[in-house]
Amino acid sequence: MTLPDTPSPDTSPAAAASALQLHDARPFFEKALVYGVQHGILGAERLAAIHADAPKGMVQIARYFGTEFLRPELEKARDRMVNLISLYLLETTGGDLAQAAVSLRDHSLLSRSKGGSDMLRRLIALPESSNFGMAGYADAETALLAAWSLRSHAEYRAEWARRSEIAQALRAAEWLAEQYDLDTDELEAAGADAEAVIRTALLMQAIAPGALAEGDWPSAAALDRRVTALRKKARAAAAKPLVPTLPNGLPAELRSVVQAHREAVQADLPRLLDPKVALRTLLRPLGAFRARYFLLDDPLAEVDQLHRSLDALDETDEPPQPASKTWMRAVDGHDDEPSLLTLFLCLAAGVPKKTLLTEKAAASLVRKARKSGLQPELAADFIRSHAPGVHQPDYLALWNGFVQDAQATLLSDRDYQMHDALALLRRECNVQG
Repeated sequence: MTLPDTPSPDTSPAAAASALQLHDARPFFEKALVYGVQHGILGAERLAAIHADAPKGMVQIARYFGTEFLRPELEKARDRMVNLISLYLLETTGGDLAQAAVSLRDHSLLSRSKGGSDMLRRLIALPESSNFGMAGYADAETALLAAWSLRSHAEYRAEWARRSEIAQALRAAEWLAEQYDLDTDELEAAGADAEAVIRTALLMQAIAPGALAEGDWPSAAALDRRVTALRKKARAAAAKPLVPTLPNGLPAELRSVVQAHREAVQADLPRLLDPKVALRTLLRPLGAFRARYFLLDDPLAEVDQLHRSLDALDETDEPPQPASKTWMRAVDGHDDEPSLLTLFLCLAAGVPKKTLLTEKAAASLVRKARKSGLQPELAADFIRSHAPGVHQPDYLALWNGFVQDAQATLLSDRDYQMHDALALLRRECNVQG
C-alpha cells in the first residue's frame, strides 16, 4: 500500500548522475585520471607509464617517512602519493579536470607528486607564529610533511593564507623597527609580536612623528613622558585630534598589513591622552593595553621615574596614612598587582576577600558577577579607607584601569562557557589551576 501524497523519487539518468556527482568523494587525482581515459586524453601507453611510476613513488615516499618494508607503511605511502598529486593538480589547474588530465599526460607521475611535496615545503617554510621569539623553533620538516601530506587542498589553502599574512606582518614589523634603529635580534630576544610592533610604530607616528627621524623606539618610561607632555599641551590649548599615519617610504606590498592596525591604535589614543586615566595603570607590564604594544625594557629609566614620584611624596605637608589592620589581614603580605586585583575584584563581586582563587572559585565569582553585577566603588572605598596612603593613588589607578579593561568581558552574556572571562582572570589576577 502506498500513500497517495508521497512523491515518487526521480530515477532519471540526469538525477542519478547529479546525485553521484554530489557525493563523489574520490581524490582529485583519480577523477582526473578517469576523465582523461574517458575523453581520450590518456592513452594506453601513458597509462602503462603511470602504472610503472606509481610503485616507485610509493617506495620512495615510504622510505622517506619510515620504511618501505612494511605493508602498512606502503599503504600509507600510497595515500600520501595520491594526495600529493591531487594537491598539485588542484593548485595548478584550479580544479579543471581537462587541464589536470593534460598535466598527467604531458608530465611524469613522479613529477606531479614532487610538485605537491614542493608546495608543502614552501608552506612549512612560512612562519607559523608572528612572535619573533618563536623564530627557529618550528617542528622538524619531516614530521610536518608527514602530517600535511595527508591533508586536503582546502586545509592547505587556508593554512597558506594564514601563514602568508603572518609573514607579511613580520616583514612589516621588521621594516618599521629598522626605521627606529631596532634590529631583528632585539625583537627576537624580547619575544615581540609583529602586530604589537606595528601598532607601536603607528602610535609613535601619531604622538611623536619626529621620533622616527631620531631612531627612538619607546620604553614604557619614555612613552609615559611623551604622553604626559601631550596631556599638558591638550589642557593648555585645544589640540587637534591625533591620527596614526603610515610612515613615508613604507613599501607598497606592506601597506595593507600596517593599515589593518590603524583603527585599533586610533581607538586607543583617546584613552591614552585622557588625564583621568592613570598612565601607570595603562603601561603596567601585565595590563591589557601594554600587551597590545611593544615597549623596550629600560630599568634605569623606570627607577628614575620611581625616585621622582617618591620625591614628590616627600614634599607633601602631612605624613601619609599607614595601612590599617584590616588591610594587613586582607593582603597578608601579598601586595603584588595580581593579588591586589584579586582582592579588589572579590570586594566588587561581594564574595569573601581573597588574594588567590582556585579555578572553581574564579568561575563562581564570574557567575555571581553576571547574576548580581559588579560594584567597583566598594573596592575603591576599601582602598581609600584601609590602603597605605602613599600607595592609594596607584592602587585606585590600578583598579580603575582593570575595571575599564575587564568589566565588559566579565559580564558578557555571549561568553556562555566563561572561557574569555576565566582566561582574563588567569592573566590579570591570581588564579590557581
